[in-house]
Amino acid sequence: QVHLVESGGGSVQAGGSLRLSCAASGITTSRFYWAWFRQVPGKEREGIALLYTDTAATFTAPSVKGRFAISQDSAKNILYLQMNTLKPEDTAMYYCAAKSGGGWSWRSDAYVFWGQGTQVTVSS
Repeated sequence: QVHLVESGGGSVQAGGSLRLSCAASGITTSRFYWAWFRQVPGKEREGIALLYTDTAATFTAPSVKGRFAISQDSAKNILYLQMNTLKPEDTAMYYCAAKSGGGWSWRSDAYVFWGQGTQVTVSS
């Protein structure tokens, strides 16, 4: 059973940086797709970054491109989201997610495994 645990959220002023981590256990095979999503109350969960374990290839959503970067420490099974130049509109609950195979997807319903989320609050 895959278990994901996020950490690193918090409160920061606009222009600041945070690095989120997602520690995974139970991932023993390759061909996993990782993702970071975020959600604010009353809105749908938004996919913001994707990573494929075997190649470390990544995609970043236009809303955060150039400011956020997804990466992995494959030896430790940890996924990261480096967030720079944070804006108040980045305030949300951030989730990591994973799925085995199936190709790239920005859809939250494509992902089987989810962490519990970590709150990021950016003040102006």
